[in-house]
Amino acid sequence: MEGLSVADADLVVYLHPSKSGKVSQAILRELSSLLFKFNETFDGVLLAYDVNILDKQAKILSGVHPYFGLRLKANLLLFSPKPDMVLEGKVVKLSQESIHVIILGFSSAIITAENIRGEFKYKNKDEEELFASRSHKRHVIKVGIMIRFLVKSFDEEILHIIGSLMPAHSGSIRWLDRNLEEISEFDRSATKSRHREWLEDKTVDDGATPLSYNNHIKKSKKRRITEG
Repeated sequence: MEGLSVADADLVVYLHPSKSGKVSQAILRELSSLLFKFNETFDGVLLAYDVNILDKQAKILSGVHPYFGLRLKANLLLFSPKPDMVLEGKVVKLSQESIHVIILGFSSAIITAENIRGEFKYKNKDEEELFASRSHKRHVIKVGIMIRFLVKSFDEEILHIIGSLMPAHSGSIRWLDRNLEEISEFDRSATKSRHREWLEDKTVDDGATPLSYNNHIKKSKKRRITEG
């Protein structure tokens, strides 16, 4: 699935002296507070991290509050959906007007009727709502199945995605994987090319991105991400 990337980042976390006895726990608490939230510095939602504390001795900051800073080396897993990327998710609700999907267990998406290609016809069969392909009888979308769809837009604040089933390579993952020869090679190549271009341009902070005690992250210099 597209939209997932790994970033190496140099960070600085600021802690209160009262936490000096449990530094590791305090650092993990600060980083955990950033999970499953969109971060402008990383240009994505932090899903997981692996951190290494570089400083053996902390530096006391001058000012009213005697916070001390510690340099960290972190490996971050980010979710950064962009327009025209292909995502995968589980259908959790379906009606004639829309299909509702959950991605990675935390981000929601909606695919409205105008973004569902004409090949699919809505049916209510034995009190089960579904979209069935007019061209391929076995290609069915219903609650509980995994689908592949295109991103139209992403609301960073509420982590909500507007999706589309217009491309030929979108639909039920199970059916698509069994019928790859019927998917346009051109469409898939174009999508992968757009994703590679986005990854080449994606950057995170270099030097040391500060993680302050109130979780505000400030930007510094740029550094390229390496995809895992």
